[in-house]
Order: sequence, then C-alpha cells, then structure tokens
Amino acid sequence: MNKFVTATALAASMLFSTAAFAHFQLAYTPDVNVSRAGDVPYKLIFWHPFENGHVMDMGKPEAVFAVHKGKKIDLMDSLKPMTFKGSGNEADAYDATLPVKRNGDYIVVVEPAPYYEGSEDIYIQQITKSFLNKGGIPTGWNEPVGLKTEIVPLNKPTNILVGSTFTGRVLNDGKPAAGIEIEIEYMAAEPDMDANAPGEVKADPAPGGSVVAISDENGYFTFGIPKAGFWGFAALGSGPDTEFEGKELSQDAVIWIKAFDLD
Repeated sequence: MNKFVTATALAASMLFSTAAFAHFQLAYTPDVNVSRAGDVPYKLIFWHPFENGHVMDMGKPEAVFAVHKGKKIDLMDSLKPMTFKGSGNEADAYDATLPVKRNGDYIVVVEPAPYYEGSEDIYIQQITKSFLNKGGIPTGWNEPVGLKTEIVPLNKPTNILVGSTFTGRVLNDGKPAAGIEIEIEYMAAEPDMDANAPGEVKADPAPGGSVVAISDENGYFTFGIPKAGFWGFAALGSGPDTEFEGKELSQDAVIWIKAFDLD
C-alpha cells in the first residue's frame, strides 16, 4: 500500500481543471446508518450537485439493485417516475425503495440508460454505487460488486470523518484502471425527500472548475475530506464500453460516501 499512498495521499493530488462542473448520477437517501428494519426510500437523480445546477432527464435505468452479504436484491419493481425540480429547471428522475431487513452493508447500484449530451455529442453512462449500513456491522462494503466499471472503497463509506482521507480503487472489468480522471463533487444541496427539490445550500463550488484526481498505476486515488456531508467521485471513461448508437460513450464509475464531523 505504501507506494500508492505516497503517490496519491497528499493534498497536492487534488487538481483543478477548467472544465464545467460535472454531471453526477445520484442514488440518494439522507440516512446511511440505520438501526431498524424497514423500507428505505431512494432518489435517483442525474444532476450537477456541487453547483445546485442543471438537472438532466433520466431514462428508465437498465438495472437498479442492492447487494447484501453477496446476495443481489433487485429493486427495479420499486421504481416510480418522478420529477425533480432543480434550481433552474426540472427533469425526469425516479424514486426507488430498498427493503432493509438484516444487519450489515447494503451496496445500492444504479446502471442508468446512456444519456445523450448534446453539447458534446456523446453519451454518458454513470454506473453508480452508494452505501447503507444497518446495525453498525460491516459485511462487505469493500468488496467489488462485479460491475463493468466501479470504484471500490478502502475506507468505510458510511462514516468517513472530516479531516481524514478517502481512498478508492477504480476497476475496469474487475482490473485496476490506471490514469483515470476522477471528478470530485460535494452535494451542496441535498434533495428534499418530500418536495423533490434541492434543500438548503451548504456550500459553493471552489474556484477553478471541477476538482480532479488521477488514479495511479494500480487504480488507486486518495482525497482529503474537508466538509461533512455527501461526496461523489466519478471515474470518467473508466468502463470497457466506448460507443453507443454510433456515438462516443463515456462509461463512468461513480461512488457516493458520507462524511461526519466529530462532536
């Protein structure tokens, strides 16, 4: 591990690009640590969360499921179309429900339909993972799910501490993906679960455009967590599929983690 730590753990590994703030697929629920069994609601939204900006229409996802102790829980039947009203526009999105019964980690996966980005004349497919834990018992949050591309966390993603670091490993068909650009965004306004709209804005984007890290030769990257809340990491073009309907496809791996302040 020492090799990748020295390569990526320093604050200098954070780069700032001049690109516009990023698209991010959300699989959002406000409480990622629960103590009771029950149905947990999720919002599936394709958004610019750092700037509380433009919302993109989602087509029906190709797959939505959770993995708990190695077993897959299909969530497609729970999907319900809804409209998410962003700060400047509204767009098609989905509600989903995760049935939580036993203790342990639930890895929620969204494989969205490719989205056509007209300004770049490309398709984007952000294969997204988020995490929920019941009972405080770890049962596999650090295990790959077997997606075409994914980010595997090396820090427990449901209770990262502010001031610590988060390390992830980018995989392409299960193999480390080197030299991948990872866009990093803070969820500045968490969705209101009842209003289907952004809640209170808690931060403004940093100057200089998107926050970016680069995966090392073994697929690892590290980022220092400066603020409590949800942080998203999108490994751009990290997947094996590069074309859809005759156009370029950026098949990205996305992961969401939640950070907390110590009281």
